Amino acid sequence: MSNGDSAALLALVQRQLDDDQAQDVVIIDLAGKSSIADHMVIASGRSTRQVAAIAQKLAEEVKRAGLGPVRLEGLPAADWVLIDAGDVVVHVFRPEVRSFYNLERMWAFGDAPPVAGTA
Repeated sequence: MSNGDSAALLALVQRQLDDDQAQDVVIIDLAGKSSIADHMVIASGRSTRQVAAIAQKLAEEVKRAGLGPVRLEGLPAADWVLIDAGDVVVHVFRPEVRSFYNLERMWAFGDAPPVAGTA
């Protein structure tokens, strides 16, 4: 994916998470620091139902925009759903599960501190 496509994908992810009222969105810049993706986005939903809805809608919108294939992991339980969209990997958690795994803290000690977020 080109840098322009990666930026468009990240913008779409941010817009969709905002539209779906995801909470505590954090974006971590991984470009040049990890081979897994250019950005990792971490967000919360208030319930398993909202987590599942956010993940499904985001996957649909990425596909509809033609920004690549999307893989979903964890959808049946919807405590933690991973949306792998290639250059952008999104984790959507229930708040208690997010607090337990604390991915932000793990990355804050590396070379990739959070670069942006919305409340």
